[in-house]
Amino acid sequence: MLNIKNLKFGHGSHIVVAENAAFGGGIYGVIGPSGSGKSTFLNTLAGFHNCESGSITFDDQDLLTQRVEDRPIAMLFQSSNLFPHLTIFRNIALAMTSRRWLTKSQRQHVGDALDRVGLSGFENRKPGELSGGQQSRATLARVLLQKKSILLLDEPFAALGPAMRNEMLDLVKEIAETDNQIVFLVTHSPDDALRICDQTIFVTNKRLWLAGDTKNALQNIPSEMQDYFG
Repeated sequence: MLNIKNLKFGHGSHIVVAENAAFGGGIYGVIGPSGSGKSTFLNTLAGFHNCESGSITFDDQDLLTQRVEDRPIAMLFQSSNLFPHLTIFRNIALAMTSRRWLTKSQRQHVGDALDRVGLSGFENRKPGELSGGQQSRATLARVLLQKKSILLLDEPFAALGPAMRNEMLDLVKEIAETDNQIVFLVTHSPDDALRICDQTIFVTNKRLWLAGDTKNALQNIPSEMQDYFG
């Protein structure tokens, strides 16, 4: 269980107050206007951005005292962050080690990750030889190897076409359910949220709160979000 209490985060005069909330396994859509603090919220959870005050705990462990690499969190950004000069196999293996030579067990883990995202047979190709959707799959495979309990998605599929984006969202949902992960998905698309998000978080006017069931939240837009949804 991930718990946030009395959390304040942001930049300069734009400080966002997050209502106290507990997040169990499932997918949470994070929706709000540009600049409202959605990405900053994810970066605060991951440890890339310091909060002003409050606490973040996971299974009763204080995350704020942990280094970024020690937190039970993996993050997918808007760019794939794949190294263009490395093969897909080597790019994915970096989740475990930077050494050139992998053990038999490590090679098996990479192969299993490739298989889970549908990229078996692509391991010797370089990122430039893959489509945008395939690059997204490779990045997701690298995240899988980190074996983290919490996955943060900062619009990683925004540049994909509708069909490919839906395919990637469905894959994320399948993986989250299989691995019992907590997933936070930043999105500007209500359709994306309705497709895979169990619950929705709204962010606006320097406030972040858990609105609850996604379908209900998007059918009963609060007054603070009316201008955003139109």
